[in-house]
Amino acid sequence: MRALPLQRGAAIGLLILALSATPARATLIDNLDGTVLDDVSGLVWTKNANLAASNTFGVGGIAATGRMTWDTAQAWIAAMNAANYLGFNDWRLHTITDTGAPGCDFAFTGTDCGYNVDLGTGELADLWYRALGNIPYYDTSGNGPQAGWGLTNTGPFDNMQSDYYWSGTEYAPSTVNAWTFHTDRGYQDLNLKTNLFYGWAVRTGNAGVPLPGTALLLGLGLLGLTARRRLA
Repeated sequence: MRALPLQRGAAIGLLILALSATPARATLIDNLDGTVLDDVSGLVWTKNANLAASNTFGVGGIAATGRMTWDTAQAWIAAMNAANYLGFNDWRLHTITDTGAPGCDFAFTGTDCGYNVDLGTGELADLWYRALGNIPYYDTSGNGPQAGWGLTNTGPFDNMQSDYYWSGTEYAPSTVNAWTFHTDRGYQDLNLKTNLFYGWAVRTGNAGVPLPGTALLLGLGLLGLTARRRLA
């Protein structure tokens, strides 16, 4: 059997390594159309995290700052969908899932309410903690403030506020309240619907295909170089 040329063999080896390796770390992708895709969750967020301050879609009761009550936030989302904003009519507020017994199971880690929550319970919590890598006020043992806490990374988003954002999820034990997420402290809890907080539109898209890793790109480059030299 003829041995493969050294360069070609190295390139094939790198390709095999790349194809068997863990996919490259996922990213937030600016779609350049006013939206950002989280290619892990598959969610598509408006790039402007305080869109209501500049576009009310004709809904009254929205302050110049973009703050609004929960009911007004629901009306704003409905108007956005009626306007077929950016070509879509399935916009909504982020959701929070109440796990275990109904209500806030407050803890400093691992539940649906508090700090360092189970990221499966909150779409905005997942974005804030995982995708953006922000640090909450308290650590998992309840010690705080942590070094570097707060909304220190907003990624590709514009106008992300350090405050409460409404979810679209009512608080089941008392529906005068709704679930919220605080983007400064990393805190998921509930608040009266009459409070003035921010709304952020999101829709369910599709998780993207992982980007090729460095080893794969290098391997392809070496194969191309080898082929070019053989033809020369």
